Amino acid sequence: MSANHIRRRLLGLVALAPLSGLISCGYRLRGMVDLPFKAIAITGNPSPPLRADLTTAILTGTDVKVAINPKDADLILDVNNELNGREILAYSSTGQVSAYRLTIRVAFRAYDLAGAEIIPESDIYITRDMDFSNSTVLATDVQQAQFLTQMRKDLALQILRRLSAAAKNPQARSF
Repeated sequence: MSANHIRRRLLGLVALAPLSGLISCGYRLRGMVDLPFKAIAITGNPSPPLRADLTTAILTGTDVKVAINPKDADLILDVNNELNGREILAYSSTGQVSAYRLTIRVAFRAYDLAGAEIIPESDIYITRDMDFSNSTVLATDVQQAQFLTQMRKDLALQILRRLSAAAKNPQARSF
């Protein structure tokens, strides 16, 4: 064997060592959400961005279709309430705001066409802390909008995971 061949094998082993450690501990990347439904209808009054994020998460992360008419769906996801909030987290030494906490809270329930609850009335929320500077107000506004967009996407995925868990284990439907 040449020195170049030995070096390649050694580099391959070094590269595979962390990966084999992750595999042995049970780590795996998030895949598609497994839902035993054919179509889901989104009802209630979600904001247009949340409705779009839920639709995107359903269409890209599952094998389920989004029904426009609730009568065409196996499952109805009823989003009752969505509250966005921003609270002051910290002040600087001069008394100016230096950090905010952004929150989104969504109240929802899921039921089938017969009216049987898959998920009873539940709340799910997410928070993010954001630094603030008066010298970069416009950039901070853009950063806040990006945080809210990412938070809504995370909420949509969490709702789908909760639906998947409730559908797999019907006895444990209280969240």
